Amino acid sequence: MFAPDLRGFGANADMPYPYALSDYVNDVKEYMEEHGIIKPMVVAHSFGARVAIKAESECPGTFSKMVLCGAAGLKPRYSLKRSFKRAAFSALKKFLPREKLKRFYSPDYLALSGVMRESFKLIVSEHLDGALKNISCPVLLVFGDKDGETPLYMAKRLNRGIKGSRLFVIKGAGHFCFTEKPYTFNREVKEFLLS
Repeated sequence: MFAPDLRGFGANADMPYPYALSDYVNDVKEYMEEHGIIKPMVVAHSFGARVAIKAESECPGTFSKMVLCGAAGLKPRYSLKRSFKRAAFSALKKFLPREKLKRFYSPDYLALSGVMRESFKLIVSEHLDGALKNISCPVLLVFGDKDGETPLYMAKRLNRGIKGSRLFVIKGAGHFCFTEKPYTFNREVKEFLLS
């Protein structure tokens, strides 16, 4: 079993420049080469799932199976509230210093600094909706029904976009459903990977 830390995460060093999603995909491919890993089964959560989707869609057959949990990467729905917030931000940023506009930024963005913040902007602006049709390996999508980060409408779009994929929804769980309902998550993932 391998569990690499991507650049800027865990024990790995910060990246030397703002990474785009392609940079992370290249790092994963290099890691696989260095360790002699060929067509592994992958279990990825949120951002990691975003990287796995891009890697597999660009080079079908990179993975033998994928479990994508709370997968990010699709273009979000724009509600009226969100559209209003974006318009207000665009107008206010011309007159107010950045510190006064903190309520417009996501908690994830505010928790970052420097090169990681710039990388975050590059990554969230890349949407993978069009890449889903290129995924050919078996895929299990696991989402919590209370996930506020990657809501169920995204899970359903992933399920429709990835041919032959299966969606499993964990009741009463949020974005970190694998820690909130570990027994249910592990049972479903084990069954999928061993089938």
